[in-house]
Amino acid sequence: MPLRRASVLSVTVLAAVLAWGGRPSSAQAQVLGPVQRGLPPLPLPTAPLPSAVPGVNLQGVDDLLRQPLALSLKTQVDALLRAEPRRVTVDPSGAPILRGEFLAVGLSDAQRDALQAQGFTVDPEDAADATLGLDFMVLHDTRGRSTRKAMRTLQQAAPDATFTYQHLYLPAGDAYATSAAGMPDSVPAMSSRSVGMVDGGVDPADPALTHAHVQRHGCSTVTASRHGTAVAARLVAGDPDTLYAADLWCGDDVGGATSRLVDALAWMDRERVAVINISLVGPDNPVLARAVQAMIARGHVLVGAAGNDGPAAPPLYPASYPGVIGVGAVDARGRVLPESASGKQVAFCASGVVGSGPGMLRGTSFAAPIAARKAAQALDTPYPGAAAQALQQLIGEAHALDTKADDARCGHGLLSP
Repeated sequence: MPLRRASVLSVTVLAAVLAWGGRPSSAQAQVLGPVQRGLPPLPLPTAPLPSAVPGVNLQGVDDLLRQPLALSLKTQVDALLRAEPRRVTVDPSGAPILRGEFLAVGLSDAQRDALQAQGFTVDPEDAADATLGLDFMVLHDTRGRSTRKAMRTLQQAAPDATFTYQHLYLPAGDAYATSAAGMPDSVPAMSSRSVGMVDGGVDPADPALTHAHVQRHGCSTVTASRHGTAVAARLVAGDPDTLYAADLWCGDDVGGATSRLVDALAWMDRERVAVINISLVGPDNPVLARAVQAMIARGHVLVGAAGNDGPAAPPLYPASYPGVIGVGAVDARGRVLPESASGKQVAFCASGVVGSGPGMLRGTSFAAPIAARKAAQALDTPYPGAAAQALQQLIGEAHALDTKADDARCGHGLLSP
């Protein structure tokens, strides 16, 4: 951290301590000490993921520094690892994965038998959907090997097949409010249309969704999440649209698995949904990459949240795949959120902050559906070249931001609701 930035941060942190009306605790002093000397602060303790730990209240310096920003992917991953260490781990690059699960592409029957002899089982419920022409299966390690050892065993048993991890894709925005009520106020009503989303569950009782016809996929029991409902509210905005909503969590704290995301896309393809919003972020995955390219080739338009890990962070997916319309976020004054991603993967920016105070929603998650909603205006059904046409349509609607620095972070410009 540059010295100048550290000094600004020191003022913020010290002001926060004064606001508490007391001396910092020993733990707080460990964080504040270096800042007071003009040095970068020590790493802060990571806060639990609000959606994974209902009712949690962030406290102390960690709360004051992080609350104004949408949770980064790393923060969510750290919280998930603490909450679900038996089910979640990370791959060698630090990306979140389901422990003991792998995806295999191009396995022959003989190779499948060889893997079963090595202690891997095939999940019949997660078999590849033939809709997108993908040939993959989900493997489970029954011997409890480390992630590295299990992957090495797979590659040695079938060296000409492709293996990857069961990556997890997490929300690209916070939804601290218990309800998304009031969200559609900034989005004008439009004529009825169909639009899709891959996210958490949707609450049909939300005011923005009461007139929508919601088609669900992925769960035997209807569940709702704050994040999914907030994204849906921006997609539909009170209109009598048909919303195709695929739930990757089904009420579980652990969700967003690659195979379920691909299954959701295959369902959207069967239902002929032209525009699909994905306000989730994660790593590059060869199975997901193939599914995304198959969807675009079949004429679907995919819109993705660019992520909240800041302008220097590496690209996140699926927003960064070629052909996907990646969206960054600005605040109510049109200023790019400091946590919003930057780079060639960001095609546009849109409003990523809704409301204020304890019920505020923030992140690129809530910017992406603005772009998806606009793209859906002129698309009734998928057709070849639809993604390129939707991009040109949005370019025609975008306008420059107030400052060159912000404009440079928003690709083709800002999309107004």
